[in-house]
Amino acid sequence: MISPCILVCSIDDKTGYCFGCGRTRDEIAGWMKFSEGERLALMEILPARIDTVERKPRRETKRQRLARERALP
Repeated sequence: MISPCILVCSIDDKTGYCFGCGRTRDEIAGWMKFSEGERLALMEILPARIDTVERKPRRETKRQRLARERALP
């Protein structure tokens, strides 16, 4: 079964969309019940939704960022 989930599961308070996939809580909960056509139609609009989230979740830990910054010349 296709899924837009990228395991970044956090909901933007302003839009109600998941930062990782762009779905709402109800869409995530009902994903298994949707027909393949419904899932495909929803996946078409998810990229535009993700562009509307107010902030992106931090995917890099502080330790990783410090290590990366120390490695820069």
